[in-house]
Amino acid sequence: MRFIIVRSSLCQENCPEWISAEGRITADTPARFRKILKKMGDRKLPVVFRSEGGDVDAAYGMGRMIRKAGLETAVGGTRLNGCLVQDTLCDAAIAKDGTAAGYTYSAGAYCFSACPLAFAGGTSRVASQWSFIGVHQITTIYNRVRVSYRIEYKIVNGKKKEISRKEIGRTAAGQSSSTKLGKKANAALTAYLKEMGVSDQVIDMMMSATPDSIHIVPAADALRTGLMTDMLAYNEWPGMPLCAPDAAAETVCRRHPAAAAPVAVAAPEAAGAPAFKASAQNTAEQASESLPKTQPMDFLLMSNGNCQEECKQWISADGDITPDTPARLKAFLETLGGRELPVVLQSNGGDMDAAFAMGRMIRAAGLETSIGKTQLPNCPKLDPRCKTSIAKSGPTEGEVFAGGGHCLSTCTLVLMSGMPRIVGYSNIGLVRPTTAEYTKFFAYFDEMGVSGKTYETMMLGTSIERGNIVRSQALELGIINGIIPNDEEPGLHVCGPEARESLRCPRKAEAEIVPATASVN
Repeated sequence: MRFIIVRSSLCQENCPEWISAEGRITADTPARFRKILKKMGDRKLPVVFRSEGGDVDAAYGMGRMIRKAGLETAVGGTRLNGCLVQDTLCDAAIAKDGTAAGYTYSAGAYCFSACPLAFAGGTSRVASQWSFIGVHQITTIYNRVRVSYRIEYKIVNGKKKEISRKEIGRTAAGQSSSTKLGKKANAALTAYLKEMGVSDQVIDMMMSATPDSIHIVPAADALRTGLMTDMLAYNEWPGMPLCAPDAAAETVCRRHPAAAAPVAVAAPEAAGAPAFKASAQNTAEQASESLPKTQPMDFLLMSNGNCQEECKQWISADGDITPDTPARLKAFLETLGGRELPVVLQSNGGDMDAAFAMGRMIRAAGLETSIGKTQLPNCPKLDPRCKTSIAKSGPTEGEVFAGGGHCLSTCTLVLMSGMPRIVGYSNIGLVRPTTAEYTKFFAYFDEMGVSGKTYETMMLGTSIERGNIVRSQALELGIINGIIPNDEEPGLHVCGPEARESLRCPRKAEAEIVPATASVN
């Protein structure tokens, strides 16, 4: 294995650096890696692996060095500037001090055999959907040696007693190998995986493939077992460091911290008002084309039409999901007296546990969910939910549109709880669970009747925070079970309490909602 400190050539300043680690892991690899760490000083550069594997004990040693130094790891190949395609790490591109400029790639990159053991040392361990992590059985090599000695004896009380022994020669006497994981080897492997925070289920994966084959670990399994901690997004590359919590937006790093929502102060509502708002003061500074306003999720009882004669009503749920959102939803639903109105979501997501709680509450109440942008009358475009247009009591009159609506990240967990759950031309996003969150996700998805394949989709999402999917995928996975026709909008599938009996509600029509079994182009 060869080590090169590489600086990214894809940016102009403050460019990330990484350690390119490519080639076979041999017994002297840890010693050479130690020299690189010494040269690196206090810098914490990611280690980018492209290796067919090699010596297991050396991989253990290298992994422990990586963990002690607090370094990240990734699977990827490195191409140095000025090198030919067939010689991506050409000597001519490497400076005398062992550094170079270049870039990394994921497609076809691999970390096989003993390499995943060294890779497991990373404090953060990432790969993309276009690279491969593979494991197989550990082969233990036994070398037989014939040793010759010169031995001197003396006779004591009639018995021969050895008084000296000196080795005078060694000759090879053959070699044997075994793929059986003996007690000592199994204990060493189990202890190492535990030390690195990786499930010992990886051992079963290793034992499932013979030394002359390879078990490619699916991304979902790698994340579930902790072999990987995250997947790279389509616009991220191996060696891109994890963002610091306070990283600026222009910093070249992965998993940028989400912009904090403005702190909201709950405004007192008029007595008997069904709207529970917790929104910040609308200021000119907040209204910006480049930075849309965000606020904790609030709930409004909306109507379309004159409710003295005929109208359709829905619950508009707009904003970020925060830890106290479920409590406010519960209080809001109590004001409805058991009426089953559709919940129209418009949210970037937010707190995951709160989303689970909201979803279970909506499912228990038997409510419909959909996605839509609610527009209140006389509100500016940049503030479609302006406080001045919210009714002090009773429903607020307004309109709702599928176009421009979005339910991203953890909002999708709420969406999938609906009975039914229907979507028009709105954006659906998927949240990617961490390893620690997998158990919760499996339980929640099973509870909501959503396909476990959702996990695979999440793993291969096109964004580190969320991956957008099309409606046909959402139907297939069970995230939604119907499509809103083009001539209708979300939330308009339940009539108001004072509606005339002659009013035709869309829900009553036979072909209003496309069933999940229908094909979607």
